[in-house]
Amino acid sequence: MNNRSKNVNQGRTTIRKYAFRDDPEAPQVRINERIRLSPVRLVDDEGNQVGVVPVEEALALAREKGLDLVEVASTSRPIVCKIMDYGRFRYEQEKKAREAKKQQHSVEVKEVKYRPNINIHDFDTKTRRARKFLDQGKHVKVTIMFRMREMRRPENGFDLLRRVAEDLADVAKVDRMPDRLEGRDLTMVIRPLKKN
Repeated sequence: MNNRSKNVNQGRTTIRKYAFRDDPEAPQVRINERIRLSPVRLVDDEGNQVGVVPVEEALALAREKGLDLVEVASTSRPIVCKIMDYGRFRYEQEKKAREAKKQQHSVEVKEVKYRPNINIHDFDTKTRRARKFLDQGKHVKVTIMFRMREMRRPENGFDLLRRVAEDLADVAKVDRMPDRLEGRDLTMVIRPLKKN
């Protein structure tokens, strides 16, 4: 029986197609022959409505002008297609995306960790580091870490956070002050004051 099943399976070739192996270079919008639904609402290269036409006619018009037929609204029925230069369209989209990325302002958050029973010199050192980050224009996340018996007195952590906020009041503003413990930590976020 095994030999027979082998012979039967030898004649077949199975092609497996995995959804996660899509070509990253494949266009995200359908163009030219990839558009399968017919009819389509056609917009010409000057932005004028041509009307609802069969997809073959729309492709013929696009080829006649030396341009591409691009699907611009796939959810509407009939789908909307536009005649355009697809290479130029992609270039302009990428250019807009680069410009938008330049305009974005990302905020970097640095973290400074304290313990509830911290020595005064260690407190000063860590507060100086937080001040340096704030002077660089970064937000600072101040974390008070509690261990075992220290959990019995969470008010020491709140007092320490208030002390940090008071020491940095000339360069920073408290963005978020905690109202309770988050697990074993107390976390406060401070941000630099805007300079005029």
